[in-house]
Amino acid sequence: MKREIRVGLCGCGVIGEGLVTALLDHADVITARAGAPIRLTAVADKDSARLDIVRGRDASVALLDDAFEVVKREDVDIVVELIGGVEVADRLVRAALDAKKHVVTANKALLAERGAALFELAEKNGCDLYFEAAVAGAIPVIRVIRESLAADHIRSVRGIINGTSNYILSSMANDGAAFADALKAAQEAGFAEADPTLDITGGDAGHKLALIAGLAFGARVLPKEIPTEGIDRVDPRDILYARKFGYVIRPLAVAERLQADALDLRVHPALVPEADPLAHVDGALNAVAIQGEMVGPSFLSGLGAGAHPTATSVAGDIVDIAKNALAGAPVRTWHLPSEGKLKIQPIGDLSSRYYLRFSVRDESGVLAALSGKLGDSGISIELMVQDVEAGDEGTATIAILTHHAREGDVRASLSAIDETHLTTAPTHLIRIVE
Repeated sequence: MKREIRVGLCGCGVIGEGLVTALLDHADVITARAGAPIRLTAVADKDSARLDIVRGRDASVALLDDAFEVVKREDVDIVVELIGGVEVADRLVRAALDAKKHVVTANKALLAERGAALFELAEKNGCDLYFEAAVAGAIPVIRVIRESLAADHIRSVRGIINGTSNYILSSMANDGAAFADALKAAQEAGFAEADPTLDITGGDAGHKLALIAGLAFGARVLPKEIPTEGIDRVDPRDILYARKFGYVIRPLAVAERLQADALDLRVHPALVPEADPLAHVDGALNAVAIQGEMVGPSFLSGLGAGAHPTATSVAGDIVDIAKNALAGAPVRTWHLPSEGKLKIQPIGDLSSRYYLRFSVRDESGVLAALSGKLGDSGISIELMVQDVEAGDEGTATIAILTHHAREGDVRASLSAIDETHLTTAPTHLIRIVE
């Protein structure tokens, strides 16, 4: 039997507990697939109660309260970083790489903001740095783009890569829940954190999309450069009107090559046609649709969050690194295509169809006036529904689908309309993705 590969875990929260379960309970499968035993030798967490999952199961595992002590241990070959955050995690990963230890992480924020420097450090020290679990949980998006489609030009990647947002919008659509109630249900079900800000504002998906843009297009993108909108402004009325028009609202991340030096990158809720596979990705599921120049469309779907799905991706990375080490293979550096500086298209230059919801005075001539002002900006109406708002006498709702238009022109037109006496509340816009 070849030598064993030894793993040190930093952070024993939800994903960490899942990884401990995988390494201890599935050791026979992991050993068979890696070609040698993979042994958990150390686990660190500041909260000693979290270490209870290891206590009593394997006395040989060192239990620590300082993650940096894991890095210093001679009986650790692979350091798994699951503590989250950026600053401390950055120092921890750097310390591990400087100690010539391979690293596996699920930390999308860390890699989106500091990844370029960390990958450079890993290559300098002859170490692997793997992160499959950082994007879409158990869905192997990283491996598919990096390996399966290595010979193809990726044209676009779009999908649902935040399970919390998708769970909330699904609850609103399926149960008629208000946003606040759907968020509370997501928290009670364990799909949303106590502070769900990154999920509902699109920040989490923005971090993941920055990583995807690097893998698919060789783009060095920071999350703050990506136009991002959350789902917190989606109203149950929007979901009902979308259904009338034959659409479903989903939280989408979009990455598309426009031309040689430009990319369309954005995160926002979107109307998706009912016939689109993404429209049927419900609850906490994630899905990614990839369009390649040679292979055409590929579609991946599965659980994007949770202890076991995410921990399975972490364990898969550990097995891959173990196989490389046992075979004496050189580290697999992240050579991105050299295509010069890629610009992100300003959101105002986006050409799209739009869903618009107006709250207007219920009086004659309003619809004609709205249509006229939209037409003055070159925005034409494809479909329209008008309803009197319940419990609000004298007010009506008009929902419109537009033909393709430049977003900057649409926004300017809506701003001008909202400054008139026609509307009683700011007009709501949601993009249509087809």
